[in-house]
Amino acid sequence: MERVLDEKEAAHWVYRGEGAANIVVAYNGSFPELVGKVLRIQKIPEKGSNGIIGSSGFSADELLLWKDHKDLVLSPNREIAAQLYVAHVMSQLLGSKHVDAGIQVLVSKEFLGAVEKNINSKRPAWRIRAARIDRHCKYVLLISDHSCFPRVSGVVKDDPCISVEIKPKCGFLPTSKYIAQKNIIKKIITRFKMHQTLKFHEKEISEISEYDPLDLFSGSKDRMHKALRALYDTPQNNFRVFFDGSLILGGLGGAADSTTKLMGEKLEDVLKSIIQSDDGLRTRIFLELIIETIHKSGVLDRLLDVQKLDNCDVEGAIHAYYNIVSQPCIACKELGEDNLLHNRNPLHSLSLDESLKIVKDFLISATVKDCSLMMCFKPRGVVSNSSYNSVQLESTGQVFEYKAYFIDLDLKPLNKMEHYYKLDQKIVRCYNKIAMEECLAKRDDGSIEGYKSTN
Repeated sequence: MERVLDEKEAAHWVYRGEGAANIVVAYNGSFPELVGKVLRIQKIPEKGSNGIIGSSGFSADELLLWKDHKDLVLSPNREIAAQLYVAHVMSQLLGSKHVDAGIQVLVSKEFLGAVEKNINSKRPAWRIRAARIDRHCKYVLLISDHSCFPRVSGVVKDDPCISVEIKPKCGFLPTSKYIAQKNIIKKIITRFKMHQTLKFHEKEISEISEYDPLDLFSGSKDRMHKALRALYDTPQNNFRVFFDGSLILGGLGGAADSTTKLMGEKLEDVLKSIIQSDDGLRTRIFLELIIETIHKSGVLDRLLDVQKLDNCDVEGAIHAYYNIVSQPCIACKELGEDNLLHNRNPLHSLSLDESLKIVKDFLISATVKDCSLMMCFKPRGVVSNSSYNSVQLESTGQVFEYKAYFIDLDLKPLNKMEHYYKLDQKIVRCYNKIAMEECLAKRDDGSIEGYKSTN
């Protein structure tokens, strides 16, 4: 697609949602090449730049990091490099049938400005305060809308479809020998649970989710149902449901902490046209459909394999990072001389290639620890020559066509390593502090003997 999106076309793009780095808008016009598409538009922080967004091209160190991927390092700008990263790196690792790299399309500043003006009334206030559309971007990413199936040419109304977007998060506990003894809790408690504690403490969320990524990745249907029920109860920005492409459960900008009774009733009612079952049972059966599809497709197995490329944890990778950028290591300074001499010197003796591999694997893992899985379903008719995969529900006997795609596969900047390290330490400090306070409070009222007895 060679045309440039300009100001007069902005009215046809409606707000779909957003994350930390991008806003997603969906097309509601009639131009054939854009029907069934969404745009991912980069954001820029309102207060200064944190190095995550808006950078043009690669730094010299990043050129070294991605030297084995010539198309990336030869890209004229970072937007195109990000698209090629999905096409050539993520697609190979996660499977091309589950990755949509999309295409980059040219946009004018006027288009971006008009889109922002049109959608700001739909964005959560805290998102508006945090970041705005980066109007200096020349390109935006155009991809298929995976919350619905493509329209069949000549059909007035397609069969209804239901889709779910899940952020699975990190599905394993780290075992790295580089994790400091004071942070050993990381080997016992999931990163998601600890981060929830920090977010609650800082009033980013109003309640802590009971979701445990280890349950979702377990392969046990009972544990997977427990995980999905927790996501349903407390969606935050980790669980959203769409009907024919329209959001019916979850927050547009990740702001929905809990599923209200009204939202639950709406979902149950919408599912009437999808799932053949009695009232009050359809939501549970919908969760079963998600579980069966995850099992059959194997998508989470592939995701977990890529997440486990990070075998050093950020506490190891940060030292390799400073080897690459040839700067004093802040992590070593924090450890002090005794710990540095005892634990960390070998990492700073690695060759450049060894350091590059550790950091590259860490950043690829960071991409898939923060991506989303979008699964879309529609009942299969009596006669079907569809190319889509199918899954059968034992409880209803129905057969559903489905597609499953990973989205939000962002290329992580090298200079974000320091941010990852500092956030990791902040999360663990907060969790340890609050856990200790709770244990001391329980000991004081006689309910436990001390902190150790809780582990």
